Amino acid sequence: MSASSSGAAPAHRVLVVRLDSFGDVLVTGPAVRAVVAGSSHVTMLCGPQGAPAARLLPGVDTVRVWAAPWVTETARPLDDAVLAEFRALVAEERPDEAVVLTSFHQSPLPVAMLLRLAGVQRVTGASVDHPGSLLDVRLRPGEDLPEDLPEPERALRIAGAAGFALPPGDDGRLVVRHDADAPVQVARLGRYVVVHPGASVPARSWPAERHRALVAAYAERGVPVVITGSPGEAELTSEVAGDTGIDLGGRTSPAELAAVLAGAEVVVVGNTGPAHLAAAVGVPIVSLFSPVVPAVKWAPYAPLVELLGDQGAACRLSRARECPVPGHPCLASVTVDDVLAAHERLLERARRTTGTRVGD
Repeated sequence: MSASSSGAAPAHRVLVVRLDSFGDVLVTGPAVRAVVAGSSHVTMLCGPQGAPAARLLPGVDTVRVWAAPWVTETARPLDDAVLAEFRALVAEERPDEAVVLTSFHQSPLPVAMLLRLAGVQRVTGASVDHPGSLLDVRLRPGEDLPEDLPEPERALRIAGAAGFALPPGDDGRLVVRHDADAPVQVARLGRYVVVHPGASVPARSWPAERHRALVAAYAERGVPVVITGSPGEAELTSEVAGDTGIDLGGRTSPAELAAVLAGAEVVVVGNTGPAHLAAAVGVPIVSLFSPVVPAVKWAPYAPLVELLGDQGAACRLSRARECPVPGHPCLASVTVDDVLAAHERLLERARRTTGTRVGD
């Protein structure tokens, strides 16, 4: 329960909406904490992919799941049953208002319309299109909401427009709850690196053979490597692990994955949900970042990040899911040596920051 629920302030229930993927929900964390600071009860409404991330965010009282017909991963026919499901969910949660969090390429208006039909009295969102009566508080991207903000800052601006601010002492970084321990085969390691080879779409993937060569290179240096991935990536993680890596593909819950990442010396990861989870646990990150979406918005939101990948490649800002350029040059141009050098730079930056030697 949020802090204001223990005081004399009247009950104020807020529905925070973010309907897409795991990483998309994680980057709303600072905005959610701002809402928590000014509310008595916060419900997060997420899609099936994002709900596990919402359960990791501090301060969320309730997580509700609804698969939106307009979201790529959950697309389904829009019919009376879907609308009735939404109305029932909102009736059960009884929000006084809703804050709709979206990325730069998304509109809050479809869900705002459903919130209005469900009786929500105050709705806030950021919309390029004129919202008519659908939004009570509207930010205008490109006008009073800058276009080139990191996604966590964008979400925080939307929450701020609704009247919610971070509490004193909150630095606005990504944070998650620490509710699980790493698996025993990882917990007993001293020093280790995490390599996460999967990505949500092929255009964001470093080639599997490069990942496998990287694992072998770490093994030659005596550095244990833990390979992580979702259940659907188990074949990939097995290939990448080879005979030397510790393969955890499909074997960790989101909370356990957070614990695994938190203990790593460095995490090597593409532009995918676990990159944002790595940022949230404060670990140094080698980011294998394809420029199909802008790094200024979607690079891991953390102080210790080395961004690799040709950010000026021909695929830049295409939002392609399949690589549109033969040979996938934006990431295929990154070598194992590039990653190892980035790792060393991160250790040096961490040493300068903390005054201690990481990795010794």
